[in-house]
Amino acid sequence: MALNIADLLEHAVDAVPERVAVVCGDRQVTFAELEARANRLAHHLAAHGVGRGSHIGVYSRNSIEALEAMIAAYKLRAIAVNVNYRYVHGELVYLFNDADLVALVHERGYADKVRAVLPEAPKLKHVVVVDDGSDGDFASYGGVDYEAALADQSPERDFDERSNDDLYILYTGGTTGYPKGVLWRHEDIWRALGGGINFVTGEYVPDEWTLAEQGKSGSLTRLPAAPLIHGAAQWAAFGALFTGSPVVFVPRFDAHEIWKAVQEHKVQVLTIVGDAMARPLIEAFREGDYDASSVVAVSSHAALFSQSVKQEFVELVPNAVITDAIGSSESGFTGIGMVAKGSDHSAGPRVNFGKDAILLDDDGHLVDQKPGAIGLIGRRGHVPLGYYGDPEKSKKIFVDIDGVRYVVPGDYARYEEDGTVTLLGRGSQCVNTGGEKVYPEEVEGALKSHPDVFDALVIGVPDERLGQRVAAVVQLREGAEPDLAALEEHVRGEIAGYKVPRTVWLAEEIGRSPSGKPDYPWAQRYAADHEPATAQPV
Repeated sequence: MALNIADLLEHAVDAVPERVAVVCGDRQVTFAELEARANRLAHHLAAHGVGRGSHIGVYSRNSIEALEAMIAAYKLRAIAVNVNYRYVHGELVYLFNDADLVALVHERGYADKVRAVLPEAPKLKHVVVVDDGSDGDFASYGGVDYEAALADQSPERDFDERSNDDLYILYTGGTTGYPKGVLWRHEDIWRALGGGINFVTGEYVPDEWTLAEQGKSGSLTRLPAAPLIHGAAQWAAFGALFTGSPVVFVPRFDAHEIWKAVQEHKVQVLTIVGDAMARPLIEAFREGDYDASSVVAVSSHAALFSQSVKQEFVELVPNAVITDAIGSSESGFTGIGMVAKGSDHSAGPRVNFGKDAILLDDDGHLVDQKPGAIGLIGRRGHVPLGYYGDPEKSKKIFVDIDGVRYVVPGDYARYEEDGTVTLLGRGSQCVNTGGEKVYPEEVEGALKSHPDVFDALVIGVPDERLGQRVAAVVQLREGAEPDLAALEEHVRGEIAGYKVPRTVWLAEEIGRSPSGKPDYPWAQRYAADHEPATAQPV
């Protein structure tokens, strides 16, 4: 079987060539047009020395061209590398060199940054520039206009045979240090994130044509709201395309623009990243007069919804199922939780594990599946090969138990009576206060369940008596007056007293990555640079 990203997409093209594949702004392309343009770009890149194993940077906001560039790479058996468009000079230099980029596709608005980086990235030899309406000068470094690159190339699908072992790289966000490239085989990433397994039943898709054949009988229009630099958006898009389903993009996250797109294109599946996207969407929905009756599912990938947000979404979009799909760049899909109107959504951040997920103790041994047992989430089966070019870091997240290889990214969870697991958070962010472990996500959920709190991050800060004390940076809703005593009373009713933040900082906006993931180093810097609103037990 050809379980390869490019092959899987080509099967969908053959099944539904005239169906709309991608919509972005006022542009749209059919499956046949998407492929023809990706083929033209692939031929252009091949003419400039790009081939099997070459690394191509994609430096762009969400766009049709960004998706075409990724597809073109995989058609050549090359590797697309996501470039975070928020990076500054030093981060770009690091990524371009760490990823061994030989070619780059970027939006014209980043021309000045690219020009500055190129002298420090000697392997990068060819640049293609997408016209985004800006006036950046790319001629000085030999950049080729994207549409001109496509114009004189063949739209035909005449490429070498591909393999399940072709490689895919996803660079992590880098919020806890420089980003790392997670290296996967195509078959493994498809099974882990791209629809090659039924996430609810755990059953494998039987062959390479199944998804495309299913697409002939119907499709679900999907809108990934996260940026394509994030794995959740990439695989929401690819997973949709493999089934012949249209994908709708908004170039950058704007809650009102997303609801407008949902209404205009009758979006049925909306995928976002946790509360950081959910809360602005809820606010915008209440402010506007939007028709979201087409939506049947709202799914958070890679960051859990807080319980208060789940309840709000259920009320606003009562016909939709609300899901949390957990996982990471290193692990792929690990578990899923569902909430619908009328169901119980009062529990904590709980999910049902996928069939290959388990808990391990800190010494790398399997944890007995009994209620209350806590451990690190591990996953076996279709897992990554490791970090690109970094065997030492790879050893830190892969363990071998009785000859079985597990990936262990560092997140803790607890087994529950009903067979679900409660997510506790990243171990590296765990606060050890007086010998008690406090996991930030649980406390953040309690804070955000207060009606005046829009967002929050929980951190540990030094404490002479306790070693660390729980602290929080809080963003209030617009117009809300600070009432920390009321916040204290509310939070104490939600969680145990030792978990309640003893120091609180108020911020105008919480720092997060472009995908919406929490930026805990930002929270630590903010706390160090600002006076707290209170140092009393809150």
